[in-house]
Amino acid sequence: MVSHSPFGYILDELKSATSVKVRHILCEKHGKCMEAMALLKAGQSFNSVAEKFSEDKARQGGSLGWMVRGSMVGAFQEAAFQLQPSTVNCPIYTDPPVKTQFGYHIIMVEDRK
Repeated sequence: MVSHSPFGYILDELKSATSVKVRHILCEKHGKCMEAMALLKAGQSFNSVAEKFSEDKARQGGSLGWMVRGSMVGAFQEAAFQLQPSTVNCPIYTDPPVKTQFGYHIIMVEDRK
């Protein structure tokens, strides 16, 4: 699995997990999502970008809390379980955004178990 960080792309090998502590930025429009992505790439923290751009969970900095395998839609779940855990100040996130029936998601994972 390859993921993106502010420092470039990272090749990951992750242990199997049954749940992830996940944040996301959800935008209905692709253009708005790409604006959010540009701010992340410029070094802004994930939660501050989520508060400005996300159309879901914005007040919580995009936090969805702990999610178990099987509780997320397919493409979102696949991406979430492939990401390496990171922090909101130095996030590793999905690039390009993940498309689901809800819109475009920029996803990051804070922890796995």
